[in-house]
Amino acid sequence: MRRALFSLLAALAVVPVGTAQTIETGYGVVEALPLGARNSVTTLGEANGRLYVGPQLVVIRPDGDPLFPGRLNAFNPATPQPARAFSIAAEDDGTILVGLGYNEEAGDDVIPSAGGFALSTDGGESWLGRGAPLDAPTDIEVTYGANTLPASPIFTPADAPPYWVDVDPTTGDLYSANALAGLRVSRDGGVSWSRVVLPPDTLRAISPDQTYAFPYTPAGVQLPDAESASDVSLYGFNFVAYSVLVDEEGTVWSGSLAGLNRGDASTVDAASGDRAWVRYSSDVARPGPSADFIVALRARELADARDEVWMAAWPSGRSIDLAPNADDEQFGVTVWRGDAPGTGEPIFDTVLLGERIYDFAFSGDTIYAAGQSGLFVSDDGGRVWRGVRVFRGVDGQPLPLRPGSSVFSAAVTDDGTLWVGTGDGLISSENGGDSWTLYRANVPSNPEVTDLSDEVPDVETYAYPNPFSPRADRLIRIRVDVDEPGPLRVRIFDFSMRLVADLGEGDRGSGPNEVIWTGTADDGTRIANGAYIYVVDAGDQQVSGKILVLD
Repeated sequence: MRRALFSLLAALAVVPVGTAQTIETGYGVVEALPLGARNSVTTLGEANGRLYVGPQLVVIRPDGDPLFPGRLNAFNPATPQPARAFSIAAEDDGTILVGLGYNEEAGDDVIPSAGGFALSTDGGESWLGRGAPLDAPTDIEVTYGANTLPASPIFTPADAPPYWVDVDPTTGDLYSANALAGLRVSRDGGVSWSRVVLPPDTLRAISPDQTYAFPYTPAGVQLPDAESASDVSLYGFNFVAYSVLVDEEGTVWSGSLAGLNRGDASTVDAASGDRAWVRYSSDVARPGPSADFIVALRARELADARDEVWMAAWPSGRSIDLAPNADDEQFGVTVWRGDAPGTGEPIFDTVLLGERIYDFAFSGDTIYAAGQSGLFVSDDGGRVWRGVRVFRGVDGQPLPLRPGSSVFSAAVTDDGTLWVGTGDGLISSENGGDSWTLYRANVPSNPEVTDLSDEVPDVETYAYPNPFSPRADRLIRIRVDVDEPGPLRVRIFDFSMRLVADLGEGDRGSGPNEVIWTGTADDGTRIANGAYIYVVDAGDQQVSGKILVLD
């Protein structure tokens, strides 16, 4: 049934998902995202008033009407696990590039892996699927200018997740930063991808008119001429790409594990199409970022000057034997504010030192930085900052977000609405952050027959996350669709049917409702691991379900 639904949607392109529902929580009303959306919103994109929300893509049009292309074939490549949007680039000409990936489980580890790309040229109304940027095992050479360099092919999806994508607004070239697979470029709409050669760790700059013989091998990968499995690259951290940006001048910026790379359009070699590159690192003797692991790059548009480049810098974790300044690296945000007149030296400014930042958004002089410990806001171009850790609704009450939720992504649409992706839902503000609206995933109990799938089973109630860890998850939500308005009561029993907690929730409206439980008994003690039964009473309606507690 699910494959048939995918095929039907592919044939119809993308159709509106209908009017959004609301969910009562007892702590305020939450707007429901379309069926299939996710609560952990790790990536956002915006262009022409449209918002693009990952990880299972939702497109919100300027009139508020949502599309859900995440069910189309373009977003469902043949991967071992369902593919999700790892990265999104949205351009004003209607080009939307989505980097797809999936999480492969290997024992206790989760390994992000490449799933390909989805590409739209009409703002998200229709989509094409594109393959992952992997090499063939025989791709043992790469050209740079007139040089032919030995190279180590990357042909495993686990080595090539698309952490960041961008589109050259002038040429239409597509760029993707793919970890060990490095920086890749496609000049044919994603049909094929080629490696972009960046400076090795031993060089500050390279130019296509010079001669080189270094191996193009990412750190930790076996060298092309290796005689044993232990012969791996030690100086290829700059080939491990995590972010990419093409600015208004056509300059390509790429963040790696060894710093920030800059390739000006004016240096492109006419014969080969390659460009010269300069690498900036956290070396205290030279201008550069606060740390060498550059995980995010965004351009801030300026009306009367060249756009600024904002980057999130994290410590690279390299040993001082390979990176002498590694111990001096610090979490922070570094801003490129142009080049100094006369000398041409780059002007870097570091702010939010010590903060782990994931993304940026801009609205005039106001900058928003999404971080592990909340949303950071500057109203003066980045000089003075304030942190927002509690998001309040129009009634002044805190939104029902999971305590400690990180802020992963941010975007500002053309109408000035600020959108922020958290680990527990999507939030928006139409007044610069004075008040917020919360949107969360909506998986109905007793769904329509056409909505049934492994992810949307036909149940009367459910609880999530389940299994539930009170220490890690902080709270569990019990979902039930109430037939009639009136009193709602939830009781928690252990497996011997001894009452553990009585969650009296008062009167609730009909329709989708959620009740929060923190894993605490009525006497205030933390409950033990094991299976528990919850019973929901709502008027004449009584439903029950199970919760597995594993702490």
